[in-house]
Amino acid sequence: MAQNYVPIAGSERRPARGARYLGPVNPQERVEVSVYLRAPDAARETVRESLENRRKLTHAEYAAAHAAHAANLEQVRRFAKDCNLSVLETDSVRGAAVLAGGAAEMAKAFGTELHYWQQDERTFRGRTGALHIPSDLAPLVLGVFGLDDRPQARPLKVVFNPQAAPGVATSHTAPAIARLYNFPAYGNGAGQTIGIIELGGGFRDADLQVNFSRVGLPVPPVIPVSVDGGSNSPGDDPRGDDAEVMLDIVVAGEVASGANIVVYFAPNSDRGFIDAVNTAVFDNVHRPSVISISWGLTESEWSQQSITAMDQAFQSAAALGITVFCSTGDNGSGDGRDDGRAHLEFPSSSPHVVACGGTHLETSGNTITSEVVWNSDHGATGGGISDVFGLPDYQASAGVPASANGDGRIGRGIPDISGDADPATGFQVRVDGTDLVIGGTSAVAPLWAGLMALINEQLIDRVGFVNPILYRDLIFEADVTRDITSGNNGAYGARGGWDACTGLGSPNGENWLAALIY
Repeated sequence: MAQNYVPIAGSERRPARGARYLGPVNPQERVEVSVYLRAPDAARETVRESLENRRKLTHAEYAAAHAAHAANLEQVRRFAKDCNLSVLETDSVRGAAVLAGGAAEMAKAFGTELHYWQQDERTFRGRTGALHIPSDLAPLVLGVFGLDDRPQARPLKVVFNPQAAPGVATSHTAPAIARLYNFPAYGNGAGQTIGIIELGGGFRDADLQVNFSRVGLPVPPVIPVSVDGGSNSPGDDPRGDDAEVMLDIVVAGEVASGANIVVYFAPNSDRGFIDAVNTAVFDNVHRPSVISISWGLTESEWSQQSITAMDQAFQSAAALGITVFCSTGDNGSGDGRDDGRAHLEFPSSSPHVVACGGTHLETSGNTITSEVVWNSDHGATGGGISDVFGLPDYQASAGVPASANGDGRIGRGIPDISGDADPATGFQVRVDGTDLVIGGTSAVAPLWAGLMALINEQLIDRVGFVNPILYRDLIFEADVTRDITSGNNGAYGARGGWDACTGLGSPNGENWLAALIY
């Protein structure tokens, strides 16, 4: 490594948990990476001011304030040329460049070694330790993504076959859940676009026809967008990633049947995930006003550069007036880890998204008779205190407790809100020709995304970054959310007001709309 090379801050990676080492990569294997630049100081100040003043920037205003300096992108081009790498694309608004080259050249360019690993049935290219770049480039670069393409997320859903699952008590269609939660009965989200992030799987038109026709709705426009070579690729396992894709489309689309649904398909890697979110945020063609994300992974399984880059995209979304809903996970306060500690999922732990937890819902006709924290044999809602993000200003008066890990840390608390997630009271969805009942917090993010599309339609505006409004204003409004006060997700228990199981509660849609209007 050249003497003037320095580590990229936060780029360190450990071996993937449970992965088996296979050997060094083929030096000729083609590798693509996305290099993200740090936002200029003036751009960060513009974003901060827009969030504090709740002024939503237009795409043109954002581009004028945020675009990367041409000289900085040129410096990346010169670096690529010196390292025998090709520059496939540069984007000044996103502040990113895509480079390509052989694995040997890539490893040398960024001062690392690349090896093959196997985790479950997937073989991937991995690295350990930090990445390195020339010292004159280091102040400009936020992160480099794509050298390591290990799976970076899991779909946050739980699937039942109703014919073989005695655990199913009462399943629902999305419109039925919307009625139970008092969603606005007028309007259908017309003029809005809901963006959905998917890291695998796909949908079939025949399944869409069945799902929407049996609730008496036309199939909305569902537009797939390819990111980094990802595509709408339905498989033959209705319980696999296809179930996540179809659940997201059906729940959001049946709640807001007049909205356009744009599905951003990307590979399941940190590069794919980050690029998909950035593509959705800066999509000047479809311009989503709401984004739903039902994929995530434990905070400790992310590199710091990945968390920083993703959160930078969420800050951009907030500045542009885009509301992002993220599922909190289905494995309780420990997030499925066996180390006895509490953990959170990222990206739901970002303070710039709305984190969606889960409940168990019991009903009689069109009335909710009971709603408690989802914690059953089939999973439990995620929630707790972030090990990465500090307590945001908007949660200062929410009574967020110290972490259950006993270190006294009071950080970002999730979830913010919740909704029906127990698969025993889950959503009816046709996937790959099979009728299923699907739950998990995966269902909650698109449910709230559909509600926000309905609200945006009525306001003739974008609500945008709703968290400060939710905590500072709406928290004191009667019946804006249904407070969940019974149950636990392991380390944390429900209580009056905000808690680390269900946040501020499940939605009362009409009251949300009324509060936002007035």
